[in-house]
Amino acid sequence: MPSSTASRTPLLAVSGATLVAADQSGVARCGPREPSGPYGRLLAVPGARAFVVWGLLARLPMGMFGVGAVLMISAARGSYALAGAVTATGLAATAVVAPWTARLVDRYGQARVAVPAAAVAALASLALVACVRYGAPTWTLFAAYAATATTPNNGGMARARWAYLLRDDPAARHTANSFEQAADEACFMLGPVLAAFLCTSLFPEAGTLAGAAMFLTGTVLFAAQRRTEPPPAPRVAAGRGSGRPVVLLGVFVCTGALFGSLEVVTIGFADALGHRPAAGAVLGLQAAGSCAAGLLYGLLRPAGEAGARFRRALAGMAGMAFLPLLAAATGSLLVLAGALLLAGMATAPTMVTGMGLVQSTAPAGRLNESMTLAVTALLAGIAAGSAAGGWSVEHLGAATGYAVPVTAAVLALITATAGRAGA
Repeated sequence: MPSSTASRTPLLAVSGATLVAADQSGVARCGPREPSGPYGRLLAVPGARAFVVWGLLARLPMGMFGVGAVLMISAARGSYALAGAVTATGLAATAVVAPWTARLVDRYGQARVAVPAAAVAALASLALVACVRYGAPTWTLFAAYAATATTPNNGGMARARWAYLLRDDPAARHTANSFEQAADEACFMLGPVLAAFLCTSLFPEAGTLAGAAMFLTGTVLFAAQRRTEPPPAPRVAAGRGSGRPVVLLGVFVCTGALFGSLEVVTIGFADALGHRPAAGAVLGLQAAGSCAAGLLYGLLRPAGEAGARFRRALAGMAGMAFLPLLAAATGSLLVLAGALLLAGMATAPTMVTGMGLVQSTAPAGRLNESMTLAVTALLAGIAAGSAAGGWSVEHLGAATGYAVPVTAAVLALITATAGRAGA
């Protein structure tokens, strides 16, 4: 009687280092699992996890530096006005220098430009700490913080990597842009909290020192991921774009004004109610809403023309901007917190779609520069919105001040519609 051993198939076979289950017919029933969900597939792209992790480490300090500088300078010099002026100077310098840094990144590559630029910015942060610590003249604070303007746009460089890796997959690029927007929101939500904790629990300079160390380390390790780095574009490849990017920049200025005014007015509203310490947590809910919405938006497959989607998102953002204005009329900080959470959910779809349009309308060879110009427009709008929001709180009252972000959101929609942004 012939042995039946040869006709039997083991229930558990070894394939390389992977255990593979098989049924009695010898057909494997399971093997290495495929990544599940859009984000799982995104992070399964070879080399993606490394640049995502180190990019997040480099970006988290972006939410730390402003708060850290304000707490450090105000503690040493006793002046919030001076601290605010120093940080505003750094913001203005960044608006001028950042696009040039991004242009160099496009032309010579991320690793060759980002690392030395980050080193200069980190040294400038250390110089600021030294000037504050050892009582240097006031002008040195402005000079040191202005020198941090060489900070490379790590978020833009990460988006450029996704655009390069996923150049043939628009749906995956949408998911990647949604992920990056959620990452931005998380960094700007957690960064100020971490900086405030370090400055108040350790010593006033701790937030800036920790931020500089994390930023430089993260940028160096991010740049070291060479296999996912987009190839540099030669000078001759750079061309002129159409008028659409100009319209987009106008929309981003108005959107930034929404963000800046909402922050200042919310602080003023909480202060008027005697709950100023709670303002950070309330604003954190807005960022949390945007972060969650960004991740959810990335799971959806975008439908329709991008310009039309952008205008619809702006319309939604403008509509949701009325919620804090209505909530403030109740005089309840709790009601306002809920309104900000909901209003924040309209931010991510707008920013994801807008950044996607920036990528698609960027002149050849100038992707990082175009995205950095968009960020610069946002920063300019934030500065203008902060000023307008502060004026409205002081002269019109905190509750009425929420009309400023509503106006900014409506202007963003009008600008996009009149200019047919992305059409």
